[in-house]
Amino acid sequence: MVRILVVEDDDAIRKALSRGLVEHGATVIAVASAVEAIKTLQTERPEAVMLDLGLPDLDGADVLALIRTTSDVPVVIATARDDEREIVRLLDAGADDYLIKPFSAGQAMARIRAVLRRTSPSASADPRVVVGGLVVDPVSRTASVDGQELTLNRKEFDLLLALASRPGEVVSKRQLLAEVWQMPWGGADRTVDVHLSWIRRKLGETAAEPRYLHSVRGVGVKLVDPGAR
Repeated sequence: MVRILVVEDDDAIRKALSRGLVEHGATVIAVASAVEAIKTLQTERPEAVMLDLGLPDLDGADVLALIRTTSDVPVVIATARDDEREIVRLLDAGADDYLIKPFSAGQAMARIRAVLRRTSPSASADPRVVVGGLVVDPVSRTASVDGQELTLNRKEFDLLLALASRPGEVVSKRQLLAEVWQMPWGGADRTVDVHLSWIRRKLGETAAEPRYLHSVRGVGVKLVDPGAR
C-alpha cells in the first residue's frame, strides 16, 4: 500500500482527492500548507508526494526546492497552470511528473504508480514494461509484440510507452499531448490520432478490431492486455 502525502490548500479538493486515492489502494496523509508539508515529510516518510502549487504560505515551486534539499521522494505536481515554460521549469527543478487540473483520483494514482516504477530500486533491475505479449523497454527504446520487434519512430515509441506504463487506464489526448509532445495546452488531437493509427498497424490491429489499443469515445484511449479481457 503506497503512502502518499497530498499537499493541497483547497479543502474540498484535498478531501475528494484523498478519498479517491484511498479507494485506489493508497494510504494518504493530507495537509493544507507548505509548513505542514515539510514537517510531515520528515515525520511520516511518504513514498510519494502530490504537490499543489497554489499554497497559502509558500509557492509550491519553492516547496519543491525545499523538498529536494533533503529528500529524493517522488513528487507529482498538481497544477491549474498549463504554461509550458512553467512545467518545464518544475521538471528541471526536480518534479517527477505533473497533472493539470482537473484530473481524477484514478489518473493521479496511475501517475504515482508510474513514477514509483521508474524510481524504485527494482526498476533498475528490469525496466521493461510488459502487458500481455507486448514488451516495451525504455532503456534500449525497443518494443516487441509476441516476440516480434516493432519498428517505431521516436514519437510512436514515446506514445506506446506512455500508454503501456499505465495499462487499463483511460488516458486523455490532452494528457498524451502534454507528456509525449510537451504540449499541455492541447489543440492538436489529430496528431495523437494519426500516431495511434500507425501504432495499431504495427501491432496488427485496427480501431474497428482492437487488441491492445482501445479508444473510449469522448474520453481518450487505453492500452489493455488482450488476454485479460
